[in-house]
Amino acid sequence: MSASVINNDDVSNTLREVFGFSDFLPNQEAVVKNILSQKDTVAIMPTGGGKSLCYQLPARILPGTCLVISPLIALMKDQVDAAQANGLRAAFLNSSLSASMKRRVEADLLSARLDLLYVSPERFAMPEFIERLKQIKMAFVAIDEAHCISEWGHDFRPDYLNLSTIGRDFPEVPVAAFTATATHRVQEDIVTRLGLRNPHIIRASFNRPNLFYKVVPKSRPSEQILKFVSARRGEAGIIYRTTRKSVEQTAELLSRHGIRALPYHAGLDDAQRIRNQEAFNRDDIQVIVATIAFGMGIDKSNVRYVLHGDLPKNVEGYYQETGRAGRDGEPAQCLLLFGYGDIPKLRFFIDQMPDEAEQRQALRCLNNMINYASVYACRRKQLLNYFGEELESIAKSSTLCCDVCSGQVDRIEATVDAQIAMSAIARTGQRFGITHVVAVICGEDTPRIQTLGHDRLKTYGAGRDKDRRHWRMVIDNLLSQGLIEQSKGEYPVLTLAADAKDVLFNSRPFYMLKSEVLSIPARRGKGRGTQGRTGATDILDYDEALFEKLRVLRKKLAGEQGVPPYVIFSDRSLHEMARDCPTNAAELLNISGVGAAKLTRYGKAFLDVINSK
Repeated sequence: MSASVINNDDVSNTLREVFGFSDFLPNQEAVVKNILSQKDTVAIMPTGGGKSLCYQLPARILPGTCLVISPLIALMKDQVDAAQANGLRAAFLNSSLSASMKRRVEADLLSARLDLLYVSPERFAMPEFIERLKQIKMAFVAIDEAHCISEWGHDFRPDYLNLSTIGRDFPEVPVAAFTATATHRVQEDIVTRLGLRNPHIIRASFNRPNLFYKVVPKSRPSEQILKFVSARRGEAGIIYRTTRKSVEQTAELLSRHGIRALPYHAGLDDAQRIRNQEAFNRDDIQVIVATIAFGMGIDKSNVRYVLHGDLPKNVEGYYQETGRAGRDGEPAQCLLLFGYGDIPKLRFFIDQMPDEAEQRQALRCLNNMINYASVYACRRKQLLNYFGEELESIAKSSTLCCDVCSGQVDRIEATVDAQIAMSAIARTGQRFGITHVVAVICGEDTPRIQTLGHDRLKTYGAGRDKDRRHWRMVIDNLLSQGLIEQSKGEYPVLTLAADAKDVLFNSRPFYMLKSEVLSIPARRGKGRGTQGRTGATDILDYDEALFEKLRVLRKKLAGEQGVPPYVIFSDRSLHEMARDCPTNAAELLNISGVGAAKLTRYGKAFLDVINSK
């Protein structure tokens, strides 16, 4: 079928009958229709935004094979299982296959019996594989985790640079690049390095309304982690730690307290890492404790929390890691344990970098992460602002926003300190950066301060009773709350924003986070949430006993078929079944995620459980 004869009915029918959805998530339809029009595309969509559907649906409709380039061999089987469960002809080609299996996949490819073929960027670099691709009709190329091609991204991979030859070797084949996290600079790098031709760029909102962001001062992290996880027994979670040793210790601690947990880090051999990841994907364990080596492209949809036991190196990595929670659209928690003791450890690694420009970039990224964790400002707004997106307003009563907006953090009034800091910025002429302003406030005796005459200012030494770190936090909070601004460039300076006068002269109160240990409450209430296809989050009432029976059935079927449970149905689908209690095939088809193939394969088993409740 050519793009010219594809109509809206083809798209909507495929969405409903194959994938079991009545409508698209935000931005999915635009991406799908652009690919169907055979145009190069860059889709920057958050984790949980439904990227895989954006290339699987066109692959089902268009003639030829969609080549999917995916970075992790360990995940390809799960991706293929999920596509096959929806009735697509999908396969992967990588080093895990036997010689006979490789020959079978290659025969299917050459005989046009595949809608989707998943390969790694390393395989795409093999000349013999390129020659084989030239013998088939390729519908388009989909590149997952496209930010890996950019040295400005948080997860640069040199093997992705091989993909720059796609346009040369296949000039008539459109390319669709997908990523869940990219600043505007990384976005431009993706377009340039892939050689995309006048691409249509779809930059979705980075907002994940079902995620709750919380930062807790780090104190006895082992106890904090155990308390948090123990309050969520039965829920799947990911815990990130910085070192292999802390990963092993945390996994062992949880196991000793009866929580099924396994480690994941680069020190384990490949086979062990794969076994541990599969155990997590298949719900055989509750928690995976990992370094950042874990998680890229993970498709597990029912992760209910992501806990960072240590400070991440940058906001991009943190955003992507937290994005592995709540992919099914249901409420999930993102907890960060923040302690200033983590900063010197990260600075040590930055100082080892041989390239000064790389050092400066890494330090800027670290400072952005520290700012996120330490200031009194909406966590969600801070994340969105980092990616150049504004969030107009969030209700203070929101239960699905962050600890700041929901009043879970202790705060202190620091109006006088804010006035001192802004007065120092004003009296120094709004021409200096943070370091100099803090030095003036603390009354430091330096040649520069003396030469400039800043030791004669009224604010000189006005804050010498507190340390530099305190005043840096005051300025970070002023910046985050929009009361002062920082210029761009190599030597950024501080200036007063329009609202500064309200605090300086009109006694508007100014608040900061209180630096003391906060409690970590468990999830409250029995209600579970589910995200509609429009992105709004609604709380569903459902039969919890029936849901558990359906979950047991899903686990049994998954074990028999050797696939992760989410491949059968997501938690969201099970929650809808436990709410609506469909009694026949027609009613079951109205459940989100139930398409024709899954109805045929699993419908009777699930209806039997529902009808026998």
